[in-house]
Amino acid sequence: MAAANSLVHDELLALLASLLCTRPLHLFAQESRLDGESLKDAVERYEVDYAWHVLASDRLRDETVARLEAKLGQPATDAQKTCVADVLKAAAAGQSPDLLMSFDNDVAEQLAAMLCARRRHSATVEAEAVS
Repeated sequence: MAAANSLVHDELLALLASLLCTRPLHLFAQESRLDGESLKDAVERYEVDYAWHVLASDRLRDETVARLEAKLGQPATDAQKTCVADVLKAAAAGQSPDLLMSFDNDVAEQLAAMLCARRRHSATVEAEAVS
């Protein structure tokens, strides 16, 4: 069972990593200057922070759990909450220290959708095994 959970975690992490919209700090700064905006103003306007900080934030974890619960139509289990936290922590740990991303990325929506799809797939496999 632990090996299966690890495989699910690794798959979720790989999918999440492929969906992240990040930019190097120097590129974001150049784009801000081209827009006639200071880096400080652009960071504030777009709610940008280092990707590792956004991914490890309580705000993103809580938003992901809330979206998961909305999709499921019921409260998330402790195991689901732990899975969300673990995947986001692992994604944060995998980020380069100079990559930026915005809090408005659709990470919460994408991760919640992946977890729901995983849950439906597991339920289908279990139903087929019983029949």
